[in-house]
Amino acid sequence: MPEGDTIHYAARRVGAALVEREIESIETPHPRFGKDRWPERLEGRPVHSVDAHGKHLFMRFDGELTLHSHLRMGGKWGVYERGARWTRNPRRAWLVMRTPDHEVVQFDGPVLQLMTESRSRFDRRLAALGPDILAPEFDEDAFLKRLRGDDPTRGIGDALLDQKNLAGIGNIWKSEGCFYAGVDPWRRVAEVSDEEAHAIVALTRPAMQRSVETHGKPREIQIFEKTGRPCPRCGARVRSRGQGDDNRTTYWCPGCQT
Repeated sequence: MPEGDTIHYAARRVGAALVEREIESIETPHPRFGKDRWPERLEGRPVHSVDAHGKHLFMRFDGELTLHSHLRMGGKWGVYERGARWTRNPRRAWLVMRTPDHEVVQFDGPVLQLMTESRSRFDRRLAALGPDILAPEFDEDAFLKRLRGDDPTRGIGDALLDQKNLAGIGNIWKSEGCFYAGVDPWRRVAEVSDEEAHAIVALTRPAMQRSVETHGKPREIQIFEKTGRPCPRCGARVRSRGQGDDNRTTYWCPGCQT
């Protein structure tokens, strides 16, 4: 699943291609949008901003209309020079927006909806999101309050994946963040001090910010998907197993994460 750094990077690229640009055409090739009339509803409306919150992307048009996207496991935003070859099959496109210079395409995104600006502010699912780890001004106190309101017996690695606690963290940065801070991801939330919780975010946030700047080339990966390899800090063998109700794989070092 694309994580917060990928979505913030996509928002930058999409915004650079669309904001205040002439939009020549909007297409919704996927059959599920056949009766929604988005091309007609958005005709003549320029995009005035594109932003992200956690794993959610928002394309905001004049006239108080917003396109909301969540890519889930396999979706992708593509930005191409006009006429360039797309990196995925055109039959997988859900949304295509063309300017004189670019084609912006969303592929395979299971959540794509046009809503009013007021609905985007008050939608229950969106309003429930925790503070965005990549927000310019990250609200540490709000994160800690939400974490302390979670199930105290839950493993901290699993709790970090919950977007109601912290928006933008996915399986990669959950494992990396706990490793950076030397915290065992299996330790119960109740046993993780405030200082340790803050340390996880404080060490993960700049790594994710750098990933936005470089589009993850390279991401600062220490242990993710390195099961059985020596820990770069202490030399113990990295371990992995499923965690939480969704059984998402967690990677950790049993030697230096306590």
